[in-house]
Amino acid sequence: MQIIIFEDDSVQHFLPLVYLKPVYDLRVGFGSLKEKFTAKLSPKAELFYHLRTYLRAVFEEVGVALASDVKEQDDVLFLSGRVICDDGFSEKVLSGFFQKNTAYYNGGQIVAFRGALADFFPDSKNLPNTISVSPAIASLPAQQVDCDMLSFLWDLIRLHPQEFLREAKSCSDFGQIKGKVSPHAFLVNEKNIFIGEGAEVKAGAVLDAEDGYIYVSPGAKILPNAVLMENVFLGQKSTIKIGAKIYSNVFIGEQSKVGGEVEDSIIEPFANKQHEGFIGHSYISSWCNLGADTNNSDLKNNYSSVRMTLAGKSFDTKMQFLGLFMGEHSKSGINTMFNTGTVVGLSSNIFGAGFPPKYVGSFQWGGKEDGLTEYRLVKALEVARAMMKRRKIDLTPAYETAFRAAYALEKSRK
Repeated sequence: MQIIIFEDDSVQHFLPLVYLKPVYDLRVGFGSLKEKFTAKLSPKAELFYHLRTYLRAVFEEVGVALASDVKEQDDVLFLSGRVICDDGFSEKVLSGFFQKNTAYYNGGQIVAFRGALADFFPDSKNLPNTISVSPAIASLPAQQVDCDMLSFLWDLIRLHPQEFLREAKSCSDFGQIKGKVSPHAFLVNEKNIFIGEGAEVKAGAVLDAEDGYIYVSPGAKILPNAVLMENVFLGQKSTIKIGAKIYSNVFIGEQSKVGGEVEDSIIEPFANKQHEGFIGHSYISSWCNLGADTNNSDLKNNYSSVRMTLAGKSFDTKMQFLGLFMGEHSKSGINTMFNTGTVVGLSSNIFGAGFPPKYVGSFQWGGKEDGLTEYRLVKALEVARAMMKRRKIDLTPAYETAFRAAYALEKSRK
């Protein structure tokens, strides 16, 4: 079986966080949507990925199989990259539930369609940047299918707790302690804790899994007196700083460094939040750096639902708790404050007293007091290259091309 994971027109509801990655590289639960497709469908199915044109070279150089590799006449199942591929959904895929020449929807959102590639796309080697419900797809018999899928950015935080628990309950690693744990550390309900090889838990640290699960990946380090509550995932070689307070429903990606207070949040790989300050119900992308005492609000004083601006429109998220969504390579200075439901784009640098606007676009520089000005592309690339070099990762020509394309797209959206 050949499957193409695709992006549709709703990608605009995930910008600016997906300028440098597809929607299916966003994380929820134990990892990215792409990782869930791979874990549940491979190797029984052959997976290919549809990408916006300017991102293709970036992902091709790390070995991602592109949709353009599929032959025109091959029978292909197209699956929305916004689907959270759990056991129930993967069983439908592998059991043949999705029939040829049929389109499947969740409410009004396209989930899947199946047929020969050439039947839907005459130029099968150059698929459109996003796949919409074309006349060829709309003409197919339609069926409804029940599944969890992302519709807006805030769904990442809304669905994260339930997805974390689902993956934790199906994980066989818990109860294994392979790393180095100080005799002066405290592990509560050890049967629900996993500590991978090469991981370290220092003296005075508390891992309290009484009401959930804690997963510490190989090479991760928990420094003295840090406290981790239930339902926390630490990626490989991540670091939890001295005295950190990590509450429930937190994902911390590979090589990220985290201190202060964090709850109900997702922090992608290679991000820094090393100092004091509160981050709650938030999504922090890779290569972000939050300065000391950066804080976000995640609850309005009147307890009403939080509004968020995406694609120039204000939405009622119908969520009482919602914090900060920050795009890749963005930074905050010391003592920066963010209001509920704030969005910060790609490669912006926010600093100064007072709350910045609730929507800060990409490549912006400044804050509340002096306003925002454009962050020069040359300088933004210079800083991005320097930060990546610190983690021994090259900013490749393909990545630079994508970075420049994102800059041009942002300018065209204004």
